[in-house]
Amino acid sequence: MTRFQQHEAGMAANEAGSARNQQLGHRSIPIPKHSEGDRAESGCETADCTWNGDGVLSQLQTLRGMVDLLPEQTRRWQAVESVAREHFRCAGLDEIRTPLLEFTDLFARGIGEATDVVGKEMYTFVDRGDRSCTLRPEGTASVVRAALQHGLLTQGTQRLWYGGPMFRYERPQAGRQRQFHQIGVEFLGASSPRSDAEVIALAWDLLSALGIQGLKLEINSLGTPEDRQRFRSELVGWLEERVEQLDPDSQERLSTNPLRILDSKNKGTQLLLNEAPTLLGALSEESIHRFDEVRALLTALQIPYQLNPRLVRGLDYYGHTAFEITSDQLGAQATVCGGGRYDGLIQQLGGPATPAIGWALGMERLLLVIAAAAQADPGGPAARLTATSAPLVYLINRGEQAEPQALTLARKLRAAGLAVELDGSSAAFGKQFKRADRSGAPWAVVLGDEEALAGQLRLKSLRGEGEEQQLSWEDALSYLTKQR
Repeated sequence: MTRFQQHEAGMAANEAGSARNQQLGHRSIPIPKHSEGDRAESGCETADCTWNGDGVLSQLQTLRGMVDLLPEQTRRWQAVESVAREHFRCAGLDEIRTPLLEFTDLFARGIGEATDVVGKEMYTFVDRGDRSCTLRPEGTASVVRAALQHGLLTQGTQRLWYGGPMFRYERPQAGRQRQFHQIGVEFLGASSPRSDAEVIALAWDLLSALGIQGLKLEINSLGTPEDRQRFRSELVGWLEERVEQLDPDSQERLSTNPLRILDSKNKGTQLLLNEAPTLLGALSEESIHRFDEVRALLTALQIPYQLNPRLVRGLDYYGHTAFEITSDQLGAQATVCGGGRYDGLIQQLGGPATPAIGWALGMERLLLVIAAAAQADPGGPAARLTATSAPLVYLINRGEQAEPQALTLARKLRAAGLAVELDGSSAAFGKQFKRADRSGAPWAVVLGDEEALAGQLRLKSLRGEGEEQQLSWEDALSYLTKQR
């Protein structure tokens, strides 16, 4: 029985237990008593996280690996997404949005049952229709499924991009949570080496536009399925003679997914692999020629690269060009984008033989890198992206006549495209001016009962030396529109 089958059997047993509970009149499964280890696993890692005597969490909070994005963080995410969206628009890409929840079989067939993603990390459950469902752990399989389901492949090459949350049950760490977010690109129906170079260039140029320094591109060729099978046999034979020198995870992968051993982070295994055969040595003449074309195009685009014969990526569907882009912005090299060609995936999922290539970047890791880039270059594009946004106008108002008019005025200014923060406190003018200054707004509009009765307002610069002006609403609108 495979790991996937074992997982499915376990889920079925859980579903049966849930059904028995319902038959007994229980509306939900009781929460068991929690040990210290259980509490840590559920996210209870602070002193404020407590459980009552019934084993129920007394303070609501996120699950471990599920992170809230607060307003300041959300603004930074939106800034990055805006740059990416414009970048893709200029390249003629169309956005596609797929469901978070898919049939489990999509990922078991598409990613591969022998991968860690399917075998260990997916959020899978049986729904009320007795169907095995999974929260998507990556974006490519869903995009391909959508293209097949809706006949997009009959309409020529599809140049697509996507963004959104993915889910994997793995150990949370800086830049990677159990709910994480990706932005990805997929070219479906693109077969030429030129499309490989274009896809890589799209990623490289986007990261450069975001102000990230210290970029390094690593590339490899995984060849054809025949090339990989030939290399697999050679590698397995070589490793079996040295199995005792492998770390436990690599020993397990030797019989399930030996190519993934090349990605091992174990230092002892890495040293051993320095002497192992490489994929490049197993490539056919055709695969070598194709890879040479990709490299020549990258050189012509002035995108520097390094060959990495150990680069295999983590999913089974890759072939020919594979790549990763890293940055040293965090001190050590950190992968910010990875992808490659997957010509066999569409056919594997029931469609016609169709070439394809794509990549994905992780938003959480990317934002950490951008923050480091902003700190290193306070005047650069990364710093501008992460800068706190401020309204153009802070509307100070107080008084029985003024406060209703202030709401009307704010609406009028906003309709003209101006960012306006309306103070709703009815506090003294002095306190409102302090809040206006903290908001970062360059202009304060002051509306008291005196101004309201006169149909006027006071306009004051909060960042300059200019004198306060008393203006009509129309004149103020005209003036502020020019200040945007």
